[in-house]
Amino acid sequence: MVTREYDGLAGAGGVKDVCRQLARTLVGEAGLQVRVILPRYGFMKPGRLGFKPLDLPRRDLLPCRGGFRNLLEVDMNYAAEERRETVSFLHRELEGVQVYLVEAERYREKLGVYTYTAEEEEQDGWKKQGMGHYDYFAMNILLQKSALALMVVLGEAPDVIHCHDGHAATLAAMMRENEGFRHFFRHSGVVVTIHNAGLGYHQEVDDLPFARAITGLPEHVVLASRLGSSFDPFMAAAEYAVLNTVSENYARELQETSEDARTGWLGHRLLQRGVRLAGVTNGIDPEAFSPRDPEKLGLAAGFDPLTGDLAGKRVCKEYILERLARIRKHGRVVQHGTLKRDPDMPLCTFIGRLTEQKGVDVLLAAVGPLMEKDPDFQLLLLGSGDPALEEELRRHTASRALGGRICFLEGYDPDLANKIYAAGDFFLIPSLYEPCGLTDYIAQLLGNLPIVHHVGGLVKVVDGKTGFAYSEHSSAALARTMKRALELYRVSPKKIRTMQKNAVKRIHARHTWSQVIRKYRTLYVESMKLACRH
Repeated sequence: MVTREYDGLAGAGGVKDVCRQLARTLVGEAGLQVRVILPRYGFMKPGRLGFKPLDLPRRDLLPCRGGFRNLLEVDMNYAAEERRETVSFLHRELEGVQVYLVEAERYREKLGVYTYTAEEEEQDGWKKQGMGHYDYFAMNILLQKSALALMVVLGEAPDVIHCHDGHAATLAAMMRENEGFRHFFRHSGVVVTIHNAGLGYHQEVDDLPFARAITGLPEHVVLASRLGSSFDPFMAAAEYAVLNTVSENYARELQETSEDARTGWLGHRLLQRGVRLAGVTNGIDPEAFSPRDPEKLGLAAGFDPLTGDLAGKRVCKEYILERLARIRKHGRVVQHGTLKRDPDMPLCTFIGRLTEQKGVDVLLAAVGPLMEKDPDFQLLLLGSGDPALEEELRRHTASRALGGRICFLEGYDPDLANKIYAAGDFFLIPSLYEPCGLTDYIAQLLGNLPIVHHVGGLVKVVDGKTGFAYSEHSSAALARTMKRALELYRVSPKKIRTMQKNAVKRIHARHTWSQVIRKYRTLYVESMKLACRH
């Protein structure tokens, strides 16, 4: 697997969870040998994480001086300059998975996975917090070329290379077209998983001469890989890899509906080239988020939605309300506003990026009027993102009408997130579009019923049985659905408990990684057959 994220090491979204859970399930349940490679970013401390320098194999008869025997040089040409970059590797085994980190100056200087941090902005004013890395495309290509080079040096041509998102998708074309790779990998298949096809997620580049120089791809391949006027990694992978998205419904939306406009018509362009996207809904490991083991998740008490034992869930709610009343800063997370210390009031929750894609603009437009009509529920949000949405949230928490009923925790902390999942009664996912969604799984496992815009992968939430859903992306539709959920909470707590139980049952029956890996193994076999045609 080639990825920019891996849970426990580096992450910015759901990709990290998918990569780690899929990798360890393929090892533990399918008995496969899995290797994962990702960058060693500047915020990572390899020694503390258990990584050691990787000694590359060499012929003992040929003397290698100093430490240079563990370094590789990777061609990273610019359009007007031939150049190389030096990389080395770190390694450890993690849950049976062999994990490799690429050590390079281009990664060491980065303190965030995809964007600059406040610390970097303080050091260099032009590196604005939240701004994408200026050399994002070079970072991606260096990772992919380093991965291929490491496999060559180790003498390991895998059955399948699984590339995650646009950050790794160009590998499929480079592996087949560049002479240094195509013979060695002639029997290796490639699967490219599109975790998010939205505009801004393709990792495309407008400078075609630069794309050609740094990838080493022939001009006709670069030109054929355009989406609009840009070189697009997903289009580059189309001829050489099996492509899938992270839910069946998202695949359908991209190739059969006008929702594909949000991708720049990627799905339709792929279909024109004869590429049908497969859909494999992400899975989850229920034991990783089981409230029966409160210490593992850092919860105040244990509980079990599957059996209806929810006394501990109330303790979790009491704990978070008490904490918010006493503490205004939670590590790097800053608190704005507070909540009433009343565990009988239903608690609506949100955890995620504060962006329009996640529907935060719709949520903010819905919650004010709804709270004015219904004074007996509260809202707790954890996340960061669009500065304008952050500021609007801060205004909501300070308003006289809503004060004491909306709390905004600015930033992110996984331990705090677990506590919020466990404390909440309803979990809001009003996304404009959502390729799959993992937060609905986590919320359900912790007895927090999701309220979702029924789009993309969120159609796995069954309205009235495992959560609540609405079709129209509007604040009015969200408000109506929240009102329906709140009324049910008050008049039929037994029905709520049944829904909580049904949600966990459905995950165990349909959405564990044990079920999902069967579909990925089918894609892996298809990719190996595709390799035979190149």
